[in-house]
Amino acid sequence: MSRSGAELPDWVWAIGEESSDPLVHVDDGAGRRRTTRVDQLAASGHLERMELDLLDVASIGATAVRYGMPWQRTEVEPGTYDWHEWDRALSAAEAAGLEVVVDLCHFGLPDHLCGPGSTHVGFTDPVWVDDFLRYVEAFLARYPGPRWFTPVNEPTTTAFCSASWGAWNDGLSSLEDYGRALVLCELADALAAAAILADRPACILGAEALAIPARVHPDREEEAATRTSQWFAALDLRTGGDLDPAAEPMLAGVPDAWLDRLSTVATSDAFIAGHDLYPVSVHAMGRPGDAVAVLGITERVEEWEAFARRCHERYRLPIWVAETSNLGLDPREGPEWLDTLNAACERLRGDGVAVRGICWYSRGDQVDWDNALVPPVGQVTRVGLFDHRRRERPAAATFRRLAGSGRPRG
Repeated sequence: MSRSGAELPDWVWAIGEESSDPLVHVDDGAGRRRTTRVDQLAASGHLERMELDLLDVASIGATAVRYGMPWQRTEVEPGTYDWHEWDRALSAAEAAGLEVVVDLCHFGLPDHLCGPGSTHVGFTDPVWVDDFLRYVEAFLARYPGPRWFTPVNEPTTTAFCSASWGAWNDGLSSLEDYGRALVLCELADALAAAAILADRPACILGAEALAIPARVHPDREEEAATRTSQWFAALDLRTGGDLDPAAEPMLAGVPDAWLDRLSTVATSDAFIAGHDLYPVSVHAMGRPGDAVAVLGITERVEEWEAFARRCHERYRLPIWVAETSNLGLDPREGPEWLDTLNAACERLRGDGVAVRGICWYSRGDQVDWDNALVPPVGQVTRVGLFDHRRRERPAAATFRRLAGSGRPRG
């Protein structure tokens, strides 16, 4: 496999491959819970067309692909790994001339760690963390080439959907369970990063979902501040920062031993903060009872730009847009969204905010993401640069133009 430098270039145009695979719980209407493994790689047809899909990614100007093979597809039994799909994927990326941002845990755990037949609950059970670390170490032993990693994708989304909303994986619903899952996700990410950096020069690229309050009515200022503090808490836990007091209640059910262990590995070394920004990531918070305000593309991107400046002031870390697409908009609005976002990155960079790239997520249309996979009914979510028939969507031409022009000014 190719060996690139560990440092992320000053600017990267990337595309992601959607690889979520959580267990999803649905009430069947008769008081029974049905549990289904959602496998986005299978649903998109990517496994059958992997090599050609990655050539498509390169064909419109991306130099990197954010890519994960589901952990449960690799660890077929506890401690037993089947690497053939990873072998194929990394070889295909190399053949296409793409650097890989290796995504190792994307919302799902192997069957022995979660779900029917397992003795473990899932992301709120600390057993998965050490199993994950063994998986990471096995990956590193097999593949000496990759230098860019996202060990655990979107810790806040994983924790919320599994342990607060309760529709995925653990199926739990409390603030304390959310805190337990979040701390374990950040612990797993930090331990994996430490193992990676001990093994090779590398860059750790975060990916965290955003939920940005906008047009906040005075009656909801406290609510908005708490939401933002809870988002900051994820990065504070990961990098060893101090939590805002408003975020502390969610840690009430977290054992001290977990926090102590996290404190020994939490660091911002080699870390780039990932902002997963979609049109639906910006939430108007008007007066309770009023109709929800409809925000335009420019307004939404401006809200993110202000949030990115706030992150820069708080953490002084480089940022990359780890995920974006037209989610929440018609695909015909994808070009305007991408152009507007790119212009915001230019302004930020011109003002000294180290924004390092944009990753459109994902290459192809997804399935059931309009409703966060619940219920999984096979409804196409039209957010890909390519549709299910591998035809380019409007944003593909915009991506090609912007990628061809190089990095944003600044």
